[in-house]
Amino acid sequence: MGNGFPFDYFLSNQDDQGTKKSNVFNDLNKNLNQTAQNSSQPMQESFEAPKSSDNNILNGEFHKNLQQKVGSEAYELYFKNFFNFEGLSAGTIQFTVKTSILVKIIQENFKSAIEASIVEILGKSIPYTLQITENLAETQEEYRPKTAKDSRFSLDLKPTKDDLKYKVESQYLEHVKSPVEFSLIDPEKKFENFIVGPSNQLAFATAQAVALAPGKTGKYPCLYLYSDSGLGKTHLLHAVANGIKTKFPHMIICMISARDFMKEMINYITSNKLNEFQKKYTESIDVLMIDDIHELKDRQGTQNEFFHIFNALYERGKQLIFTSDKAPHEIHGIEERIRTRLQWGLVVDIQKPDIETRMAIIKRKAIEMDLFLSDDILSLVAHNIKSSIRELEGALIKLSAASSISNYEIEPETVKQLLNLDRYKPEKKLDLEGIAKEVASYYKVTLADMRSKSRGRNFVKPRHVCMYLGQRKLSATLKDIAIYFGGRDHTTVLHGINKIEDLINTDSSLRKEIEEISNLI
Repeated sequence: MGNGFPFDYFLSNQDDQGTKKSNVFNDLNKNLNQTAQNSSQPMQESFEAPKSSDNNILNGEFHKNLQQKVGSEAYELYFKNFFNFEGLSAGTIQFTVKTSILVKIIQENFKSAIEASIVEILGKSIPYTLQITENLAETQEEYRPKTAKDSRFSLDLKPTKDDLKYKVESQYLEHVKSPVEFSLIDPEKKFENFIVGPSNQLAFATAQAVALAPGKTGKYPCLYLYSDSGLGKTHLLHAVANGIKTKFPHMIICMISARDFMKEMINYITSNKLNEFQKKYTESIDVLMIDDIHELKDRQGTQNEFFHIFNALYERGKQLIFTSDKAPHEIHGIEERIRTRLQWGLVVDIQKPDIETRMAIIKRKAIEMDLFLSDDILSLVAHNIKSSIRELEGALIKLSAASSISNYEIEPETVKQLLNLDRYKPEKKLDLEGIAKEVASYYKVTLADMRSKSRGRNFVKPRHVCMYLGQRKLSATLKDIAIYFGGRDHTTVLHGINKIEDLINTDSSLRKEIEEISNLI
């Protein structure tokens, strides 16, 4: 085998002409057999180690595959910068992991994901080892998967630093892995405990309006909410359901994920009872809520049934609510007629929460968890974790576990270590000049024009956005903002800020622009 391991095969099962290629390990086995027949040496001696360039390619494939299998949140915390494919030696795959704690966590929680990735990428099941990067020379302890009973930990009287971190991560993993159930409405998710901020204000107000007047009696018989994962869509969905149940107890509510909707339809089809499925959804339901509607993409049969169900319920004046991680026009693989119907009602996006909203969220969550944290700790968490509410909740679960295990007050340095806050970008020091530069760059106008007294349309909007962000981000006074913009009258500044605040409630594109600028500053 002078050419070494044929790693290029794993990238595709077909060549440029569409001819199906042999599986990488079928070809490898053929070569190995041929070598064995022509040589008295053991086959393993003929097996050449993969080149470093091949390792890099395979490492990238393992990371992509594992991210899909374990989810983005767990991937960021346990794999992204800590786990690597090193090579294949003596019939065993070698992975390196940064610390012994991570070895234990990965082996106990993600063993099946790694094994499945190996099969998908390399074509067959191959044993693997996890080695600690910090000390590759030492023989690593073999960790066997534990049962759920074995995995639970008992409280050590004097836990070591590593024990503490491992136990904290274990409790956090239970939070990450807990499934979201759609068969039942969660009575704990209400409007009263939903934290409202500029990023979700319109979605909240609209959801409340639907709960008060669902279907044809209200303004929004069809509502479509979309956002990145973990920003409150599901909470609002349950809040609407709870609100309707309270005010209209006779109404029948169906809350289901798009994936479960597909599974249910398939079960009815295999039982030759499709008519019953259609009857259930078109005649028995007053409120239909489908979460992750984008999961219907490329499912033509399911889309066809959904199309007829949508039409029947809409014509009968029933309430329809959908959530997704994309706007309707951004979902590929759905029919145009369905895309059009999803846009019939109000389409509202939810953006990432700003710092004030994040602070309010973690304060509320800490109270609910009976967890005391100083304002300095809360501020440290809120300023570093910005991506989702779910990640904020996960951080508090870690801190709660650390507090209960160690039985001492948590210090900022401990928080940084437990939450690995070094992976987050530090906050920039903000001032009006910095905000103005980002706004001018975003709208492609010069800083001088934006600060001038010109009333040109191209300059007025950026100017007002800058005034708004200056007041929101810096709590700058009207006087400070007026001075920065050439000594304008205070009422002019107030008018600009109020105008943006009013538009945010109705203009989703402006909300998105402001969110994008906020992420830049």
